[in-house]
Amino acid sequence: MIKVENISTSFYGKYVHKNISLDIHDGEIFGLLGGSGSGKTTLLRQMIMLDEIQEGSIEILGHKLTKLKPIHRNYIKRNWGILFQFGALFSSLNVIENIGIMLKENTKLPQDIINDIAYTKLKMVGLDADVGKLYPEELSGGMKKRVAIARSLALDPKILFLDEPTSGLDPYSAKAFDELILELRDMLGLTVVIITHELDTIENVLDRFTIISEANLVFTGTYDEALKENNGTINKFLNQNRKG
Repeated sequence: MIKVENISTSFYGKYVHKNISLDIHDGEIFGLLGGSGSGKTTLLRQMIMLDEIQEGSIEILGHKLTKLKPIHRNYIKRNWGILFQFGALFSSLNVIENIGIMLKENTKLPQDIINDIAYTKLKMVGLDADVGKLYPEELSGGMKKRVAIARSLALDPKILFLDEPTSGLDPYSAKAFDELILELRDMLGLTVVIITHELDTIENVLDRFTIISEANLVFTGTYDEALKENNGTINKFLNQNRKG
């Protein structure tokens, strides 16, 4: 689904990526891990075409991003959904309007059909129809994340990009959100790319992950494989993110 080849990225003479390469497979939940400033967010932003690819290439769904014409860029963007760290809901719109905004901007569907789809997506993420009339300020943190996920699913994407999806949630809500991601992946056949530092998510949700440290990939594999590595950087990263 996603192929990263020889990506190098620098800012003000400092590298955040040095010739890194990785593959993300169809239907897997893949994590981008690393400390603050490690370049994981920059790599995700390059994947979704918000940041420029300086060196190397990224291929998504068989298309190299650096070779896309503007009309094709818009087409391929419709194949993914994005959940930013704090949800990024529009405060002036209610829940159903927030979910339906993508359909309103990208289709010619009548408003009643858009609303029907929005309510379907709301139910899909485990929220009642009554929530549809509420505004973001009336929602809990966990509900905001679920509404943001519902919005990201509006166009039936093949890939979900999630930036710290459980950040700021209490342990119960974070666990419930992790379970939702697994359910959606299995139900919709999604490929999911997650930036996270939560060990529970790393251990229980991710199929594989990569760790970026000092501009290099120091590990790519499963959680069990990471535990078997005799590598101080990997051990330190996993241990420092362990709760309790």
